[in-house]
Formats: sequence, structure tokens, C-alpha cells
Amino acid sequence: MHVLGYPRMGAQRQLKWALEGYWKGNLTQTELLEKAANVRQQHWQDQLDAGLDFITVGDFALYDHMLSHSYLFTVIPERFGAQQESDWQWDTYFRMARGRSAEGKDCAACEMTKWFDTNYHYIVPEFAPQQTFKLNPQVWLNEIKQAQQLTSKVKPVLVGPLTYLWLGKTQDGSDPLTLLPDLLKAYAQLLHQTQKLGVEWLQIDEPILGLDLPLAWQQAFEQAYNQLQSSSVKLLLATYFSPLHENLSIACSLPVAGLHLDGITGQSDLSRVLDRLPPYKVLSLGLINGRNIWCADIGEIQKIVEPFYNALGSRLWLSTSCSLLHVPEDLEQEQNLVPKIKQQFAFAKQKLNELSCLAKQVVNATDKRVVLNKKLEEITVSTLQSTINKLTPREFERNSAFKVRKQIQQKKFQLPAFSTTTIGSFPQTQAIRQARLGFKQGILSAQDYEDAMCKEIENAVSEQERIGLDVLVHGEAERNDMVEYFGQQLEGYSFTDFGWVQSYGSRCVKPPVITSDIQRPKPMSVKWSQYAQSLTSKPMKGMLTGPITMLCWSFTRDDISLKEQAFQLALALSQEVLDLEAAGIHIIQVDEPALREGLPLRQKDRAAYLRWAVDGFRLTVAKVQDSTQVHTHMCYAEFNDIIGAIAELDSDVITIETSRSNMELLKAFEDFKYPNDIGPGVYDIHSPVVPSEQWMVSLLEKAARLISPEQLWVNPDCGLKTRGWPETRQALTLMVQAAKQLRQSHTVIEA
Repeated sequence: MHVLGYPRMGAQRQLKWALEGYWKGNLTQTELLEKAANVRQQHWQDQLDAGLDFITVGDFALYDHMLSHSYLFTVIPERFGAQQESDWQWDTYFRMARGRSAEGKDCAACEMTKWFDTNYHYIVPEFAPQQTFKLNPQVWLNEIKQAQQLTSKVKPVLVGPLTYLWLGKTQDGSDPLTLLPDLLKAYAQLLHQTQKLGVEWLQIDEPILGLDLPLAWQQAFEQAYNQLQSSSVKLLLATYFSPLHENLSIACSLPVAGLHLDGITGQSDLSRVLDRLPPYKVLSLGLINGRNIWCADIGEIQKIVEPFYNALGSRLWLSTSCSLLHVPEDLEQEQNLVPKIKQQFAFAKQKLNELSCLAKQVVNATDKRVVLNKKLEEITVSTLQSTINKLTPREFERNSAFKVRKQIQQKKFQLPAFSTTTIGSFPQTQAIRQARLGFKQGILSAQDYEDAMCKEIENAVSEQERIGLDVLVHGEAERNDMVEYFGQQLEGYSFTDFGWVQSYGSRCVKPPVITSDIQRPKPMSVKWSQYAQSLTSKPMKGMLTGPITMLCWSFTRDDISLKEQAFQLALALSQEVLDLEAAGIHIIQVDEPALREGLPLRQKDRAAYLRWAVDGFRLTVAKVQDSTQVHTHMCYAEFNDIIGAIAELDSDVITIETSRSNMELLKAFEDFKYPNDIGPGVYDIHSPVVPSEQWMVSLLEKAARLISPEQLWVNPDCGLKTRGWPETRQALTLMVQAAKQLRQSHTVIEA
């Protein structure tokens, strides 16, 4: 028994607080590393206590495992320091993640994007021309040594060389596969150093085997693993997130000692793997779901496992489908969940026990089926199915085409060229958090809390008017999280107090859980936006989270389809959209940052998903008047392969993340004539660096060469809740000045 990986933050988010303390200068590097070591130690102890045969090492990272991997092989862009670092420099590591040159000058952080189809963001490796790889292994090896003080059964984990190159980017646009020979030399060196520590097994992750790979990449697997077999360390090749299909034969034939398959998303591979697996190989089956929190039906899983156990015996390993990074850590902290709901959940620590329980059931060959997942009676039937079945095509369409709507909206709002706005949220100050906590604990009355939030809205509106933004927002002071806030006001959701999951760096989210049909009993955001609009004559933008993002960033039901859950959410949110419009809010943003994230990894499955995902968004906004301007926002994902679907959303304005990629994401618009308006983000809000006015002007000029200036809006990459007011004020002021520069250089547009 083993797991592919474990959460990193700690049950009380100890690592988050340590990281943020270190970045603020309140914690020394020694103190940070000590706290990190304590978190790792506890997680390994949890695995030992559950009876696992191996503890997993190397899955931990102070910011991101891909960033750690880049540092392991000294893939350090020049702007952050020398390529020949002889020692692990944590300041360089964090500069790559958060932005800042080696000389202390402002510079863009490394690009960040979604890890396959999850809500975890990784730091994209940047490969220089003639990139070389120099091993920098001391941190990785020291973690193995730390784990070996607990047990000899240590299983380190590495991102595989093909997956690492596939997920990276070359600065000159060349094929990263050409870098494989030199990278393999560094891998071989690392394996030999690992061997010297007495390590028997090493997990090497190659999840790209679940993708549609070009022939050259398929063929490269044999070359790579033939070269890596010189070490005596046994390699367990791990795949996850998708069935392997045609790549199953490749995975089975590689010269490695074992193969891990995701038995949840890759269930179709299970019926074929025994015929292809060589007689000497271990097969690891991931049958405990690492992506959702419903507890396992051990009896049903046992039925799946028994034929494999009969065929393989001790060559069968049991595991989680993927790393447990994607679920919260410990359910036992939850004291406020309804007991009959809580008993159906399993967080990471509980999934360790599920593995142990499954192994005992299989080995003991008992006929007794252990059912741990008895669904709530009220969610076995969807009462909204008939409503969804009666939807007609007209209910997914706006009244008029975009060109007609744009003329009506321009006449109404009289916005200038290169209109400026933000994505929605403003800094969540300590005062805001204290007021929210006081209200939650009953210390602050409902009226006092509302007064405090109104004061914050007044401040946000005042700041925006002083800065000179064209379209304002109320700042979202009242919102703890863009999904949880709305979920708490919808029927059908359950919530945890400590269900934190890492999104990136120290940033964690607390996904709500869909446990029954979704309905909206009353307006959710109207009073805040309406109050904000009363404070200004400028247009106020209402802010909602879209149905696909609500779906993807929740733990979903598994008794009805994702499509049906998306449409339930869309119907509830459409009521909110119409109430905002009726309240005088005529610019409404429906955020869909997770649209790309939900895309199936296999090409053949994408059209069906995109159809219902696009329809879910359109169902949300279709009923508004032509004069109501609909915005949507997407961030940190590659859009090139779904640009047609994005256009089908028919949002009047779309804002996207582009600054970290230096506007490279806009390459999709070279070949695709995007019909509606677009705001490419001009600065990265995930970095504390405030870019210069000229930096933003240069990005906008680059965008204007790819997209008609008449279509361009000016905005940050994402919401500003994680930033402080001083940097926010400075950055937005420079952004408005950049927009004014563009208006002067494009006078024809303004006329």
C-alpha cells in the first residue's frame, strides 16, 4: 500500500502561515525550513500509522513541486540568477514564483498554469536556448534522509522527464523534446545518488501518457527509460487523471519495475492491462479516489481488485488514484458537519485508512462487503431533471447579435477606448477578516457586520474614482471565497471548516460539497452591488461566479452527471443575473476561470464537454436585455485549443490572464478572428511586484497588434483580494495612465 502524494500545507495550514511569515520578514529561513520539516514528518507518520508499506517522499514543496523540480535540475531563467547555482538558494526559488530579478529589479514571475484538469497551479519551466541541466539535489536528498529516520520503507517521487519537458516551454519556441538527452543524464545521476541512500523503489510520474501524444513523444518513452534502467533503484511508473488508451502498451512495455494506473478516471484500462503486463512487473491500482471526498465503497472496490489479486498476488499494490494533494487533509477536525453527511466523507488522512481497510479485505478474501459510502437518501433522485429536460434552444440565446448589442451598450455607457476596469475583488484587509470572523462567532451583530461591509464598499468605490477607472466594482469585501460565498446561499451545498486544498504557493481554497439539488432561495449579491452603484455615477459591475467554475471548484455529486449539476447551477445563477439587472446593475461579470480546467484530457471527449459547458454559461446570462453588458473572466490556462468555444460563450467582454506569458496566450487570436471585446491582463496580481507604466503600455501595444484596438479593454490579470492597498493603488494608477497613453497613440479609435 502506498499513496502517490499527500497534501503539503498541514492540517492547520501551518506551511501557509510559515511561508507568508517568511515573505513578510517575520520568520527566518531556518525557522521556515524547520516548520516545513515538521509538516513533512507528521504526514509521513500519518502514513505509517495507517499501515502503509511505503511513505512517499519528494512530493512536498515550499511553493510548487514543478518549481522544485526546475530548481533540482537548475532550470533557472537568467533574470532570476545564474544558471550555475552551486547551492539551493531559497530567495532565487521564491523570486521565480513571485517575481523579482536577482538585482532586486521588477520582473515577471515564471508563468503559472493549471496542473492538467485540476485547480492546482504549477510554475511552468522555462527552457533557455541550448538549455543544459545541472543536478542540484541536496534538498531532495535531505528529505529522503529525514524520512529514513522514521522507516527504511521510503518511496521518493519524481516528475518524469517526458512530462517535465512537455509541461515546460522553450524561450525560442523550439521543440523541448530536443532537450531530452541532456536531461536524461541529470536524471541518471540523481538515480545513482538515490541508490546510494539505500532506496529500493522510486515513483516516477508520467501523467502525459494519458494525453493524445505525437508519435515522436510516444517513441521517446522507450529511449528515455532504456537509458534510466542502469540504476538498481526500481522504478514505479505512475500515470493518472486519464485513461491511457493507445498508450497503455507503451506504459506496459517500458523497462521499469512497476506501473501505476488511475482506476477512477482510467477504469477502461483495467480490463486490458493484465494481458499486456510482463510477468515480472508490479501493478499499482489507484482505486481510492484522490480527487473527491466521498468515502469509498470498499465492497465494490474489492470486487474490482480480486481478479487482479488472484492473478498477481504480491505483485499487486493498492493506492490512491492520484496524489492526495487535491483533497483536504483531515476530516476529524470538522465539528460542524451534519453527522449523516460527515460519515460519507473521507479526507486525505481517512483515505489512508480506506487503503488499509481495502488491503485487509482483499488479503483476507472475506465475503463480507464493507460499504462505507451509503448515499444520502435525498440526493438519490434529482427533482430538477424534468425542468432541465424542458429547456429549449431559445433559452440559451441572447436577444441580438453582439454587433447590435455593442452599439446599444456604447450609446448607454459612453465608455472611452481602452476602457479600464478590474476583475472584481479588492484587498481583503485585516479589518474585513476580523469583521467576518466576529459576525461568524456572534460577536458582531448582522447590522454591525453589514455596516462594516458598506464602509469597505465606500472605500473601494472612492479609491476607484480617485484612480480614474471607467467601470467600477464593489470590491467583494463580504466574500470569503468566490465559490464558497455563493454556495453558502444556495440550497444543495454542504461546507467544511477546515477543508482547505492548495491552489498555488501559500494560497488555499476550501471547496464546498454539492450534496443535493441546487436552488436559489433568495438574492445573493444584489444589495451589495446596488449599494455600491448608489455611491457613483460610473457604471458598477455586478460580480458572480459562473456555473462551470462553481462546479469545477466544488466537490461534486457522483450520482448524477456533471452536465445536470452545471445546468442546476446555471438556472439558479440566472435568477441572480436578472435580479441584478432589475436593481439597476447593467454590467454583470460571470467568472468562468475553470472552463478550460474542466476540459477532458482526451481530444475525443472534449466536444461533448464544451457543448454543455458553453450552454451552462449561456443559460446563466441569456435572458438579460441587449443593453446589459455581460463580462466573463478566465485565468491561468492555455486557451488556444478552445478559442472557438470561448467565442461561443458570446460574452460581450472577456478578460483573460496574459501578463505572465508576456501576451503569448494571445497567439490564439492570430488565426482566429475573435468577434467580441477582450481585456488581456496587463499585470500579474499573484506577484507583489508593481510593474511600470511602460511595461503595461508595451503589453497593450503587443495586444493591439493581434486584436483590433476597438476590441481592447485594460485590466489586471485577476482579482486583487490577496494584495495590499498600497501596491494595488499604485498598480491601478499606472494601469489607468497606460490606458491614457494608448488612447493618445490611437486617436482614430477614440474619435
